[in-house]
Amino acid sequence: MAVILQYKKTSKPDLSLLLELTKHDMGRVNENILSHTGSHVKTIPQVANYLIDSGGKRIRPMLMIAASQMCGYEGDHHIVISTAVEFLHTATLLHDDVVDDSDVRRGKQAARKIWGNETSVLVGDFLLARTFNMMVKTGSLECLNSLSGAAVTISEGEIMQLAAAKNTSTTEDHYLQIIQAKTAALFESACEMGAMISNASEEQRQALHAFGHNLGIAFQLVDDALDFGNGSGLEAQLDKNIGDDFREQKITLPIIFAYREGTKEERKFWDRTLKQGDQGDLDLQYAITLLAKYDTLKKTKLRAEHYASKAVQALALFPPSEMRTALEQTVAFCIAREK
Repeated sequence: MAVILQYKKTSKPDLSLLLELTKHDMGRVNENILSHTGSHVKTIPQVANYLIDSGGKRIRPMLMIAASQMCGYEGDHHIVISTAVEFLHTATLLHDDVVDDSDVRRGKQAARKIWGNETSVLVGDFLLARTFNMMVKTGSLECLNSLSGAAVTISEGEIMQLAAAKNTSTTEDHYLQIIQAKTAALFESACEMGAMISNASEEQRQALHAFGHNLGIAFQLVDDALDFGNGSGLEAQLDKNIGDDFREQKITLPIIFAYREGTKEERKFWDRTLKQGDQGDLDLQYAITLLAKYDTLKKTKLRAEHYASKAVQALALFPPSEMRTALEQTVAFCIAREK
């Protein structure tokens, strides 16, 4: 935790060092993304590039680039693999928005609202197919196994989340299992593949796996807290993205805490709005009030900081370097970010 707190005290954490160290390779990744979304079916690049260009930070492919650089990789396969990581991530977003009936993604209309559910699903399938087509070209069965395994785990996590949706009795342990699958799996694979293609030691591979695993969990927990803003009802009124999880009847950690600690009447509220889906205009405002009452956003962020600390500890195996510092700052950024 010391590293994270240090960045909080000195300045607001950012990705500037990671961006600088990966700038050249990420430029090549972006070119590769554009070239591999091409198709004679015009709708495919339209939908794919709409989401890919919608403002994502590309953290997952950057982590792959960073891990390979830190392990001393020399070659070009990291560009292809990083592109595949971003394609897999984009495919899951397209599919998720259909499953969740989401209207907004990254502050813009979700692709499904423009092109329809069927097109979104099929373009997601195209990106998945392209992902593994690219991975085969690297000739690394080890990396192919890692990324395909991540794809399986992500699918399992999404199905687990679907089964847990509207279930207000979901426990913290079960919820952590869900996010380990649906979010942390791709972080793990992205980081570990950087070690794989570099022929790094088993200890380094395990360290990068642990780094990605814990960073992925921390990243998702911060997302859970940010879905409710800073806890103010005013913010919920001003930003239509605030409360998306609540509207979609998703059970996340802040709600699990509030339900567990709430009164009988408060639990009835959560059951009505989440289990039964009976939501009125003022219910999001009241939900945020209950989360503030039990300080659940702070508790969720404390859980995130616990996993962030473990991510930083995993990097201790590597000698001090600019890249290790950049990854430590990335952890701090993921915890302190506001969106």
